[in-house]
Amino acid sequence: MSLAKIVGLGAYAPKRILTNKDLERMIETSDEWIVQRTGIRERHIAEEGEATSDLAVRAAQQALERAGVEPEEVDFIIVGTTTGDMAFPTTANLVQHRLGCRTAGSADVYAACSGSIYSLSIGAQYIQTGKYRTVLAIGAETLSKITDFTDRGTCILLADAAGAAVLRPADDSSGILDTDLYSDGQYWELLYQPGGGSRYPASHETVDKRMHYAKMKGNEVFKVAVRMFGDSAARILERNGFTTDDISLFIPHQANLRIIEAAVKRLKFPMERVLVNIDRYGNTGAASIYVALEEAWSLGRVKPGDLLLLAAFGGGFTWGTALIRW
Repeated sequence: MSLAKIVGLGAYAPKRILTNKDLERMIETSDEWIVQRTGIRERHIAEEGEATSDLAVRAAQQALERAGVEPEEVDFIIVGTTTGDMAFPTTANLVQHRLGCRTAGSADVYAACSGSIYSLSIGAQYIQTGKYRTVLAIGAETLSKITDFTDRGTCILLADAAGAAVLRPADDSSGILDTDLYSDGQYWELLYQPGGGSRYPASHETVDKRMHYAKMKGNEVFKVAVRMFGDSAARILERNGFTTDDISLFIPHQANLRIIEAAVKRLKFPMERVLVNIDRYGNTGAASIYVALEEAWSLGRVKPGDLLLLAAFGGGFTWGTALIRW
């Protein structure tokens, strides 16, 4: 079986930028406090009427163009997102139509911020088994749409972006070597959006109670996330016969700089080999890993033969890792 190889990357963030100084005028906070607590200085926010599929299409078009792949060649599209355009149809369905991928199957994967690793892993399996030749894996979010801008704990974090990767069979030893996916529903109350589903359908009451916004218990999330990062990364490295010394670049989910630093310390991994762009993007959920990977590639921080470690976690909780030989 051939490994799945990333042959094209794309990323897109909305033009509107919301800085910490802007937030100072909206809520009781300060640029210094936000940077100290999260590492974030600014984030991109979608315009009114700009939806998740709009961002996803822009990122996907760039990835396809860079890969030299025509839309008609795409066999399957998998979109990781928490903030789909609507309950149904899926965001992937909308992306498929707008890209012109006429014969492609499509689906959304609903794994919160881990939707990046989940979508990449699912896409890789289709390639590796020989079922499909070309898979488009996407992570896209408009988290600002579910952000309560009166809640200092979440509004300083969440932001909007999309990233995409075109996968095809590798003709050498490069590609996605391995992925691990995990979940533990006991932690659901640490990070969730209560309203809008079948448990609490939309009503005047749910709107009045602000139940359609993301809710988070930050300190508890921090503790669990650091452990998830460390344990899953150590496990996939050991299973594949690698150590942290073998990793050329670690690309973690950009949730919070303090979480990244704590996880890196736990792994005994040098920060100079970690991709960090949270200062300019904030937490973009399922888009985070794709956006960071595209930036690493664009900046020349990823070279042929490099071994990359990707790791993400999200509400639920879900988490996962991927090992890639570039």
